[in-house]
Amino acid sequence: MRLSRFWPAVPAVLLACSPALRADDTADFLKPDNWEGRMDLWKVGKDSIVGETKEDPKYNTFLCSKAKYGDFELKFKVTLHEAKGNSGVQFRSTRTDKDGPDNKQPFKVAGPQADIGQQYWGSLYGEGVGGMIKASDAAAVKKVVKADGPNEYTLVAKGSKVTITINGETMVDGDFPKLPSKDPATAKPFPADGIIAFQVHGGHPKMKVEYTDIKFTDLSKKK
Repeated sequence: MRLSRFWPAVPAVLLACSPALRADDTADFLKPDNWEGRMDLWKVGKDSIVGETKEDPKYNTFLCSKAKYGDFELKFKVTLHEAKGNSGVQFRSTRTDKDGPDNKQPFKVAGPQADIGQQYWGSLYGEGVGGMIKASDAAAVKKVVKADGPNEYTLVAKGSKVTITINGETMVDGDFPKLPSKDPATAKPFPADGIIAFQVHGGHPKMKVEYTDIKFTDLSKKK
């Protein structure tokens, strides 16, 4: 009988200790002042990012975070409207364009990318750094990806390990100590940190990609 006096407090203690209640970093991640890009193509919401082109930009351009990130977990739902175009999420990347009035292709980026589109869904690609790092399995793409979306996408980077899942299916899960190179002796290490950036792809008359229900956790802060 005496135990009953304390029983109501026990669930509260358990809940307080539950990992599920750990605060994420989404609000800071999606702050408008954390982002730069061609804002004629991008909209940043409370938990969403939308990129849309009305005509071919003729190059790949990105919505870029100003902050740099190392280890993290990024979850979202993504719809590539009418299955047109191509997108992706750069991480541990760098801007390669130069600011100024002569910048003809603003907000270009190089580095690892979690790919979105066509047969490349879920692949780990090296944008401007050597090409494909790890292709997803074509059968898995056909099996799980919804052409008209939305697709649940998770990207986790911890050290040199990268895991990409789509709709619960693991597309990439491996350790990538170096970026691809024709000469392994000169291959650069997989970057330890860098910006995160969302892509709209050149070569398409128009496209729209919509990222919703974004959840971001900076795992570097949790160590």
